[in-house]
Amino acid sequence: MIKQKLLVCLLALGLLFCFGSASAQEMKFFRIGTGGTGGTYYPIGGLIAHCISNPPGSRPCDKGGSCGVPGLVAIAQSANGSVANINAIKSGVLESGFAQSDVAYWAYTGTGIYEGKGAVTELRALASLYPETIHLVARKGAGIKSVKDLKGKRVSLDEPGSGTLVDARIILEAYGLTEKDVKADYIKPTPSIDKIKDNQLDAFFIVVGYPAGSVVELASSVGGELVPIDGPEADGIIKKYGFFAKDIIPANTYEGIGETNSISVGAQWVVSANVDEELVYNIAKAVWNEKSRQLLDKGHAKGKSITAETALDGIGIPLHPGAERFYKEAGLLK
Repeated sequence: MIKQKLLVCLLALGLLFCFGSASAQEMKFFRIGTGGTGGTYYPIGGLIAHCISNPPGSRPCDKGGSCGVPGLVAIAQSANGSVANINAIKSGVLESGFAQSDVAYWAYTGTGIYEGKGAVTELRALASLYPETIHLVARKGAGIKSVKDLKGKRVSLDEPGSGTLVDARIILEAYGLTEKDVKADYIKPTPSIDKIKDNQLDAFFIVVGYPAGSVVELASSVGGELVPIDGPEADGIIKKYGFFAKDIIPANTYEGIGETNSISVGAQWVVSANVDEELVYNIAKAVWNEKSRQLLDKGHAKGKSITAETALDGIGIPLHPGAERFYKEAGLLK
């Protein structure tokens, strides 16, 4: 976190030097909290930051330059994920961030994992992005063919503050297990892969839009397996929580791994209600333009799933007034 703050400060100083004090006074910074570098939040956050940024001195859109928000410098910051991003928005550390649809709803309503902690009433939605599929990744040869086989195994549930940890606990419970039934670790996917390679870990959870870079790396190096999340237990999760849906990870998404049944939640871009309405309106406008469409389509496999037509799917918290104004003008919201 200290390194990230230092990089942000250095970037700001560099921009001040490049554009001069007059232009710098018009510059606005907008932070997007993402996830670990081995997941999908981080690269998608970088793409979106590129789409909406248009620092002082850059070429205008009609001359082949940025079609982003004039004067805006958007920064995608690596973070622990959904819970951490929402808490950072609440405390004012971030203007916006990515979060799972279930975590966003629980935070806004003060229910679920936020029960007794106080509702995050200043949380607003900017857009629904894409489905996030729950991956249960196992070491090849670990003998893990179902969630129940995790009993007694060394399993990473992801770091505290992540949506993955929340969902991993839900899945364990549905299959009759608790954290005490596994040898739990709490690390991100990239160090999890290192431990799997060293035979120090048997499996890890990651909630991510496929293909996940970390899983690609594992499958193409020492190999790995995906454990299905299906059956009556998965049906029970969907019925109980409502935010989950059945999903399938297609065959060969990861080298040597066949089609795998799982469940998914929606990835959403959330923002503080305190962010200026006109700024959020212009950000929404910048995300959903032709040039941004090209960047999203080419920049990441999940980029094609991020569309204006699905931007309101599964949103269970209020829209930010700026986003609401844009969607109404675009004819996507009545």
